[in-house]
Amino acid sequence: MPDVDTTPEVDLDAIDSTEAAGDAAKRLREALRYHNYRYYVLDDPVVSDAEYDRLFRQLQTLEEDYPEIRTPDSPTHQVGSVVRDELGTVTHPAPMLSLKAVYEAADVYNFDETCREELGRDTVTYTAEPKFDGLAVELIYEDGRLVQAATRGDGETGEEITANVKTIKGVPLRLRDDERPVPDRLVVRGEAYMRKDEFNAFNRRREEDGKKVFANPRNAAAGSLRQLDSNITARRPLRIFFYEIAPVDGRDFATHAEVLNALPEWGLRVCEDHIRRCDDIDEALAHYDDVVAVRDDLPYEIDGLVIKVNDFSGHETLGVRDRDPRWAVAYKFPPRRATTTIEDLFVQVGRTGRITPVAVLAPVEVGGVEVTRASLHNQNEIDRKDIRIGDTALIERAGDVIPQVVKVMEDERDGSETLYHIPDTCPVCGAEVVLSDDKKQAFCTGGMTCPAQFRERLKHYASRTATDIEGLGDKRAEQLIDAGLIEDISDLYTIEKADLLALERYADKSAQNLLDEIAASLEQDLDRFIYALGIPLVGSATARLLAQHFASLDALMAADETALTEIDDIGPEVAHSIVAFFEDDDNRRVIDDIRAAGLTLTNPYAADEAPLEGLTFVFTGSLDDWTRGEVQRFVEQHGANATSSVSGNTDYVVAGPGAGSKRDEAEARAIPVLDEDAFHAVLRERGVEV
Repeated sequence: MPDVDTTPEVDLDAIDSTEAAGDAAKRLREALRYHNYRYYVLDDPVVSDAEYDRLFRQLQTLEEDYPEIRTPDSPTHQVGSVVRDELGTVTHPAPMLSLKAVYEAADVYNFDETCREELGRDTVTYTAEPKFDGLAVELIYEDGRLVQAATRGDGETGEEITANVKTIKGVPLRLRDDERPVPDRLVVRGEAYMRKDEFNAFNRRREEDGKKVFANPRNAAAGSLRQLDSNITARRPLRIFFYEIAPVDGRDFATHAEVLNALPEWGLRVCEDHIRRCDDIDEALAHYDDVVAVRDDLPYEIDGLVIKVNDFSGHETLGVRDRDPRWAVAYKFPPRRATTTIEDLFVQVGRTGRITPVAVLAPVEVGGVEVTRASLHNQNEIDRKDIRIGDTALIERAGDVIPQVVKVMEDERDGSETLYHIPDTCPVCGAEVVLSDDKKQAFCTGGMTCPAQFRERLKHYASRTATDIEGLGDKRAEQLIDAGLIEDISDLYTIEKADLLALERYADKSAQNLLDEIAASLEQDLDRFIYALGIPLVGSATARLLAQHFASLDALMAADETALTEIDDIGPEVAHSIVAFFEDDDNRRVIDDIRAAGLTLTNPYAADEAPLEGLTFVFTGSLDDWTRGEVQRFVEQHGANATSSVSGNTDYVVAGPGAGSKRDEAEARAIPVLDEDAFHAVLRERGVEV
């Protein structure tokens, strides 16, 4: 039995002091942590759900009645938190590398040969473990408590998702230390995922609620962890497997197998059933065959087997390439393929007007999933593969996810097949379709007046990173369009309360709140408004560049392609897109109508004074008062540069908790490293109010 009371008897009515409440809360927390461990790590619960819920409610009651006894790592904190402004970014203490993928046994043997030769061994011991099809995450524990979580991102920098990860019940907020001491600082990596059955049930609920369903468990897991509101994440059926400790100070192990044994002792679940220590590469390949045989019966998605040199000394000797380690390889499963008929071809129109051809398929099962559509990407691919309506085609779920046409069976043609070309006019609005010379891009020129584009443009215009109209989410945007209240974006500013009250789910308060948000959206920074317009090829970073070089919207609208291409990082294609957008009469009319409604634009990059001009900052780790995006935008608005890498031009590196290699590089270059207080002091010295 564990050294903990698993079902503590707590009489809430008898507790009459903070001391007694603290003692009872401690016993309840210990019991709940133990049950979380049994349920989420061992998959072997020892109490009923009802009993667990009873203990949980008692702890909630105590913490509400005696706020002073609350602790940051209490099990009651594994719920959603408040909406955050945006996802910030953090620097990984050590790079989160990708894995080289191979598809043939011969390539695995080549990998083994390289390892044996460079390590000077006759045989190499490996670990072989499933390659999960989810979202890679990194968690940092300090003194046994979870302090930070991030996505892989670009390998060096990831999105900060601590609040969202805390909602995953399989993630301990505090590590167990009764079997093995916990390092002072532990950087652990894992894969967040959804079980197949839970994903299917989750999608059914979304469909019943009229919401868009997710294509696969991987997309659902990734989308859930990137939510701005962790209450939403908390309602998603996320789970997690852990698979490694990052190569940083404190990794006191000789082999990867030892790590996999240690993780569950700390309460971090690993995929024990399908991990093997293999004495040579033949054992690893045999395990691959075993996993392939049971793959479809597993409750979660995997897409291959990861084979790693077991001992860490071998890792150090073999080293890494630019983006992947030389001591590991991902042996991917064969693509899932099937043959079917292409019954028709049509095009979809996206938010920016991009035209994408889609094949309509005779329904066929590919790897246990019925497929009826396949993306054809562009006209170039249709021509290159000579895809015709009526063809028999080989379909592949690339990465077991996105259906694609691999090739057509020309020998099976009977002459009834027909060629297909992307139409010259948009099938939705009738505007001209422009096809690039290489036939890889096609766009509808209908702009804001194209209904297909408009639905997505409205959602984009109102989004948090654009004009930030809270309360105008996807469903309400669709509702306003379907009700005929909005035909272009400027119509937002003519909606009246009576219009909203006539719609479902609107009461007086909710209608007024939305109208207030719409009115508030008329006061914008120039770069946010440029981004909100949805100009093809213009993202938030390009919008910021444009605001830095053009003092006003009028100046930007008057610019020609030559003036635009003089700006670093803006090429001919982007310049042409910007000019074409502002030359369109309908786009200009919509902008004029928004101006007539009271649009007020402020350009924070065109200030007469730039107190931070000439300074270059690099931000690393997490900050208390800022997200990464906020602090970079703040210094740029005051004339400074904010870059992602340390160089000879860097003046300051601002480092918060979780800072890693960038701090070390700054110290090696003798570049000042500031904590958050010192950063604020620099701002004040320059006359910048914080």
